[in-house]
Amino acid sequence: MERSARLLSLSGWSGIWAGLVALAGSAIAYVWLQTAGPGTFEPAAYTPMEHATARDTGINNLLLLALVVFLVALAGGYYFTYRKNKKQGISIWNSASRKMIVSMMIPIAAAALLILVFLYQGDLQYVVPVCLILYGMALFNGSRYTISDIRYLGILEIILGCIALFVSGWVWSLYLWAFGFGVLHILYGIIMWRKYDQQ
Repeated sequence: MERSARLLSLSGWSGIWAGLVALAGSAIAYVWLQTAGPGTFEPAAYTPMEHATARDTGINNLLLLALVVFLVALAGGYYFTYRKNKKQGISIWNSASRKMIVSMMIPIAAAALLILVFLYQGDLQYVVPVCLILYGMALFNGSRYTISDIRYLGILEIILGCIALFVSGWVWSLYLWAFGFGVLHILYGIIMWRKYDQQ
């Protein structure tokens, strides 16, 4: 009982689900960006809604897609973790989960604010690195309240985000985003499922 109050038992399926959702979102974003035409997403200041350009509309669509991907991944993650904890007779809403949410939301909130500023200023090349680096920091912070293996996923996300700082062009940035949020989550989920969920 003491362990359940200190640690939240995440499901490996949560990681697999999040990865699959991220890959699906990346595929949709890739199609949108391909059909937008060359130069549409070149750096430029965001304009007010009444003077919105095709680029601004595209950015709004991408932001909405990112929000949907985040919410669907979060809902699936909650479902799989809830199901696992229920089987173990552990409440999913305990002191560990509350502390984990707070420690993760600080970097995520900072990332959201920075992304909005970068989009508004037209510094699109920093969006993917900020997503990956601050999400990695959120995972690293949250690892204190769940299985410690999650910190390695966080470190990999941070490294990938640092690499993204030196990558130019939306195609490679999107590939890195898909690898970080998609492939790494799936691999992490499979490892966690085999290591913890099968027991």
